[in-house]
Amino acid sequence: MAQPQRSAASRPAAQWTAARLAAVLAAVVLVLTGCGAAAPAPEAGAAAELSGDFFTHDPALVKGEDGEPWFIYSTGNGQVADGNIQVRRSDDGVKWEYAGEVWPEKPAWLKEAVPGVDNLWAPELYEHDGTWYLYYSASTFGKNLSVIALATNTTLDPADPAYEWVDKGQVISSKGERFNAIDPGIAEDKNGMPWMSFGSFWTGLQLVKLEWPTGLRAGTEEPLTIADRQAPPNAIEAPYILPHDGKFYLFFSRDFCCQGLESTYNIAVGRSDSITGPYLDAEGKELLDGGGTPLLASDGGRVGPGGQSVSSNTLAFHYYAEELDGAFRLGLAGLEWEDGWPKARWE
Repeated sequence: MAQPQRSAASRPAAQWTAARLAAVLAAVVLVLTGCGAAAPAPEAGAAAELSGDFFTHDPALVKGEDGEPWFIYSTGNGQVADGNIQVRRSDDGVKWEYAGEVWPEKPAWLKEAVPGVDNLWAPELYEHDGTWYLYYSASTFGKNLSVIALATNTTLDPADPAYEWVDKGQVISSKGERFNAIDPGIAEDKNGMPWMSFGSFWTGLQLVKLEWPTGLRAGTEEPLTIADRQAPPNAIEAPYILPHDGKFYLFFSRDFCCQGLESTYNIAVGRSDSITGPYLDAEGKELLDGGGTPLLASDGGRVGPGGQSVSSNTLAFHYYAEELDGAFRLGLAGLEWEDGWPKARWE
């Protein structure tokens, strides 16, 4: 029987605008629905050093190179712009500012596809041949009546005159299915074929083939399961596949998000010679049988890291901060590679 979803995408209903943050930073409290010249870009932003509006959940990071700005797209707030995906930018990866939302309101078809949808969740950004592809989730807490949708743009910067996200519709739905269609992550195989990993609880993490240039699903083959904890409630979600040195690394979040300082969320990883698996951890255990090498976990007053993405060897995630009474915030950590495995430097 399907277990209740406690997802990386089961989002807090209250995120804060930059103006609110400036006024009430000392008293920020997490409210859950159920759960000049740019400085040199650092390899990792130490969590305590970030400033400005860094209150993001499920950050999709695109790290600026050669003086270009950094961008983070993240889960929306139902009280702002109809719950649309939020945008933040930084010139140096340290000081962040709020830059708006993807649209002023959701595409109308989403409200029919997912009755009761509020926030849009857990975006993914991927660039191919000059086009940015934005994948995101529409769902409601505790249900797998979910949709992953797509929009495209030529720029990530809301200040660019060319900025306009074009709705491309549904990529996949889990209505009546055994899986949950949330938490998309995009990667290309060794032949340049795009694939989308996704999933939360239910029957674990899934993989489907996409196609360029549409960015939509290629064919109707059943999704391939690539990770499963093999024990209720199957608390695994937020897959992100990273090709590195000829192998494919599957990062994922496990255990329980969205409970403030009671969260047990953590990030683990496995690897494979093929994007379709099988994925094994450093001890040789298959991710299909509950395996996973720990990458990042709670550390003192920094609790429940997860909802991760990777850009240029920087790992982005959210966590719950003791100094903010359990509010969520952005975390950045540098990825280093040792004996073929990633290590997160969260200083």
